[in-house]
Amino acid sequence: MHDPANLPASVAPVVVERWDGLAARSVTEQVAEEVPLSLVYNGLSYAVMMATPERLEDFAYGFSLTEGIVADAAELRRVSVVPVGEGIEVHVDIPLERYLALEAQRRSLAGRTGCGLCGVQTLQQAVRHPPPVGRGPQIAPGELHRGFEALERGQRLNRVTGAVHAAGFLLPGEGVLEVCEDVGRHNALDKLIGSLLRRGLSPERGAVLITSRASFEMVQKVAVARACVLAAISAPTNLAVRLAHETGITLVGFARSGAHNTYAGTQRLRVPDAP
Repeated sequence: MHDPANLPASVAPVVVERWDGLAARSVTEQVAEEVPLSLVYNGLSYAVMMATPERLEDFAYGFSLTEGIVADAAELRRVSVVPVGEGIEVHVDIPLERYLALEAQRRSLAGRTGCGLCGVQTLQQAVRHPPPVGRGPQIAPGELHRGFEALERGQRLNRVTGAVHAAGFLLPGEGVLEVCEDVGRHNALDKLIGSLLRRGLSPERGAVLITSRASFEMVQKVAVARACVLAAISAPTNLAVRLAHETGITLVGFARSGAHNTYAGTQRLRVPDAP
């Protein structure tokens, strides 16, 4: 049983009937909070998604950059979090030219339904091609796997609920410096990127570790943030592998139990010389 005084704010108690194969009994479990979140730019509602209600300022910074709403985090002038009914609005102030471009895009989407990607109207917008990343770090395989062990230890929400994804930042020689969690894997990654930007940490210096599959959008977000290494506990998709090769990203999948597959950018995962 977890001490309620030490539980994260983004969980809630729920009474459940637990069956152990022999009998059923009533117990209290902690489940992850999930709320509708609206991102509002200069008063314009841009996207609504489900998210874990914590570190929302970090999320706004990461999402705004990786979705191309701004080109640099310095363009975000103010972020405020406003509870509204059963959800949350995150209000973001951006430069006028960015807002006008966003307004024109939203106006062209009016009346459309079934959009699976926020604010996307065309196939070209869905499959963006960020420029190649920089040189990036060198990381020993052992350090990468120790990073995943640290990532697991840092998952305070998942430890309680078993229901959220995580993204972490591994800095070679210093370990995992940051862990962000959310019910959505994209959200967890955006929160991580936003946190790094706000702390003044360059994503290019380390590796992004995720507890999900490495889909195309995850590689795309990492490339936009200028990170050079993305390592996932599960598999990548073929489109993700192609984008990793195109942008020069080191893409790692199935990083678990001391083993992994490197799908692109093998030059950054140095193997120590044998003794």
